[in-house]
Amino acid sequence: MTASARRHLWLALSPHGFGHAAMTSPVIAALRRRCPDLRLTIQTGAIMAPEFLRSRYGDDFTLVADIPDFGLRMRSSVEIDLDASAEGYRRLHAHWPEVVEREAERLRRAAPDLVLANIPYVTVAAAALAGIPVVAMSSLQWADMYRHYLSDRPEAATILGQMVEAYDSADLFLRVTPAMEMPSLARIRDIGPVGVCGQNRRNEVGRALGCSADRRVGLIAFGGIDHEFNLGRFPKLAGWSWLTTLDSPEDRGDIRPWRAAGMAYVDMAASVDVIITKPGYGTFVEAAMAGIPVLYLEREDWPECPHLDDWLKSNGRALAVTEADLVGSRLEEQLRKLFSLKKQDVALPRGNEEAASLLAAMLDDRAMICERS
Repeated sequence: MTASARRHLWLALSPHGFGHAAMTSPVIAALRRRCPDLRLTIQTGAIMAPEFLRSRYGDDFTLVADIPDFGLRMRSSVEIDLDASAEGYRRLHAHWPEVVEREAERLRRAAPDLVLANIPYVTVAAAALAGIPVVAMSSLQWADMYRHYLSDRPEAATILGQMVEAYDSADLFLRVTPAMEMPSLARIRDIGPVGVCGQNRRNEVGRALGCSADRRVGLIAFGGIDHEFNLGRFPKLAGWSWLTTLDSPEDRGDIRPWRAAGMAYVDMAASVDVIITKPGYGTFVEAAMAGIPVLYLEREDWPECPHLDDWLKSNGRALAVTEADLVGSRLEEQLRKLFSLKKQDVALPRGNEEAASLLAAMLDDRAMICERS
């Protein structure tokens, strides 16, 4: 058996919405071009439907739908349940050594050549304990998120110390562009943006929706965690049709489920005239790569947001709005402002190949060690 055929990557994904899975998928695609015989195991939570994972990673992976990581407990896509989050971390860390050892034993049995974590720190600590090379990669991490939201809790110092120690046990933390500041961590290497470049199939979208050539199409998308925005209050705009990831009102022929476009999500999102969304790495980067203007709900409390916002405004047309701006005549006003902004050069996903190159080199090193032994 060749070294190439033995390469096994264990990918651990935080089940906090779909963003961590979406962000990592183009890196895995680039890695598979370098390592065509790569064996992939994906570990994540039950929230991550196999259908979604297959849409991003293809069919060739083994799914482990169980992971200690949860990120933050959310009331909606933008509202954090701080008390539930604090309780979740208290329970997770009440028997910290046992939790890490249990995950380490899972990894020992699977015997991957490399672990990639976006960004479950328990898995990072477990891989290090099991003696398996491990890389973390993301635009954020839960240690500094915990510090930001929960550092006033009496148990915070102990929990935060264990989180930081876990992340710093990784061989490397690949911080993608754009990203939050990470003052707690030591082993950071910055790389470029990561994302999938969607194909503009605007004519096909129009035909699927039965739209005339001059009718505009927008996307209303708020990620993988429920959002309470009431589409029944969304104004009907002359000359516009809308696709959405939310539940479509039955009495609104101008608002359709995004699947009505009849294509992969990333192509659909690259084929609309505007995206209305919340701040999120994948949506922002993929919109900038496709040159799609973005209206996004302000989220001043999220530490990642200032960096995402600044980057998007430097690489695309974008405006921060409130929910009140998305009802009545105010939406038309915001769209006029958005479309009047200067067009930018499209962003390039340099980080896809940068990350894949590093991961492939680590897999090669591991394979050579296995050959010698």
